[in-house]
Amino acid sequence: RVQLMESGGGSVQAGGSLRLSCAISEIPKNTIRYMMAWYRQAPGKEREGVAALFTREGRDGSPIYGDSVKGRFTISHANAPPTVYLQMNSLKPEDTGMYYCAIDWTSEIARLRPQMIDDWGQGTQVTVPS
Repeated sequence: RVQLMESGGGSVQAGGSLRLSCAISEIPKNTIRYMMAWYRQAPGKEREGVAALFTREGRDGSPIYGDSVKGRFTISHANAPPTVYLQMNSLKPEDTGMYYCAIDWTSEIARLRPQMIDDWGQGTQVTVPS
């Protein structure tokens, strides 16, 4: 089974930046397209979609973002080794939460629908003190 390993979380002051990484253990044979995403969950709140990016035959499509992070966060992807990144700028206390990397192996578009995710990482904590 594919494993996703996040890293890069930590505590940062409001206004600061962090870059999260997600290492993908393998891309299943004959896979030509898949969707990568970042979700987050704060204590007592539902899991929230942050960003998603679709890739097909090595070419990335246009990313989509949750409304609360538009203009501040950027999702990107490297093919070798397969890695998903989340650059987070102008961080706010409300960005605090556990951040999860996720992959949907059947999607044809970028979307933020957690019920369609096939594989999840274990998460990395991001804390922005108020």
